[in-house]
Amino acid sequence: MPVHTFAGPSLAQFEAAREVVNRVIQVTPMEPSRYLSNVLGSEVILKCENLQRTGSYKLRGAYFRMSNLTPEERAKGVIAASAGNHAQGVALAARELGIKATIFMPYGVALPKLEATREYGAEVVLEGGIFNEALKAALARVEETGATFIPPFDHHDVVTGQGTLGLEIIEAIPDVDTVIVPIGGGGLISGLASAIKQKAATHGRTVKVIGIQAENAAAYPPSLAAGERVRVDVHPTIADGIAVAIPGELNFSIIKDAVDEVITVSEDDTAKALLMLLERAKLVVEPAGAVGVAAILAGKLKNTGKTVVVLSGGNIDPLLMQRIIAHGLAASERYLKIRISLPDRPGQLARTAQLVADANANVVEVLHTRHGKFEISEVELELHIETRGPEHRAEVIKKLRDEGYKVRISDDI
Repeated sequence: MPVHTFAGPSLAQFEAAREVVNRVIQVTPMEPSRYLSNVLGSEVILKCENLQRTGSYKLRGAYFRMSNLTPEERAKGVIAASAGNHAQGVALAARELGIKATIFMPYGVALPKLEATREYGAEVVLEGGIFNEALKAALARVEETGATFIPPFDHHDVVTGQGTLGLEIIEAIPDVDTVIVPIGGGGLISGLASAIKQKAATHGRTVKVIGIQAENAAAYPPSLAAGERVRVDVHPTIADGIAVAIPGELNFSIIKDAVDEVITVSEDDTAKALLMLLERAKLVVEPAGAVGVAAILAGKLKNTGKTVVVLSGGNIDPLLMQRIIAHGLAASERYLKIRISLPDRPGQLARTAQLVADANANVVEVLHTRHGKFEISEVELELHIETRGPEHRAEVIKKLRDEGYKVRISDDI
């Protein structure tokens, strides 16, 4: 029985690419998650590509693309534009292959990503305030020097290299039913879906592949509905690693055939997922890499059989992580910020704190002020409180209100 092929690489090309890519990547762990299995209603295994060298899957495609350069092309070097994972993948791949790499990054790029790219041996050029300005400068340098531009997703070799991740999954778990994958431009999911489906077909099996996008940067749902690539407005998202305005051309041609469904998740969903992975799985995952988990926690997927969720990257600025954890706690109703008007007399602060303690909650921050729109004989107390969840949160508020305090809940955490 012939194996179905797609617009991109063949199964033989994926398998040949794996031999090349295995020179530099490590086979990342696959960790079962009892917590997510209970939520989903079927077995869930996490593919921990956040533990890959450079912190993401991007090394696979970058290395395979550069391994196919001619000696003349290698001598002229490579150029890329990136604000994150692609930069690090290109930098390490170039170092391993002995190729000079120049990476254009926008001003304001997260310091850990900037330093890591330099430490892998690439020359970093800071250009522009946004990614598109850095990209324009990179392409101009390509024209000047004749160096090879290494795209992040829309290239046959890049797709082929990323697809090696799919072969790892299906060979580790031959009876997998569903694979859940983040989508930005589509480089990872187009390669992975094509490789997995072609490999499964050789054994008479089918595997469902589901893509996940951030609501604020979701170009694939309207593109698939229209049957052609559609550019969308990209709004700010914590999942900046998958914030792409238009699908890649090659990627779209594969995805519309090989991917079964694309769904979106909110910022709150993603923040909760990152928090859950820290607490339950002990894994540091960047927001873009956690959107598959977000879809499960949000109830957007149910009973998908034996399911693998790809954690595509783990590169996150600690300062951003701190903000996302706070946001995730608030979204999970485990962090409460309230304002209370109190009589301006001694002992009120202590009494309020004792009521919170009596409710077994923990005050983590206090602001006590006489300045604001309230009675001259009053002060305002702002409390940031850790709670165990929605029921405990309601209990704390009720206890304060039962004692006669006017409690106002603030959402600006």
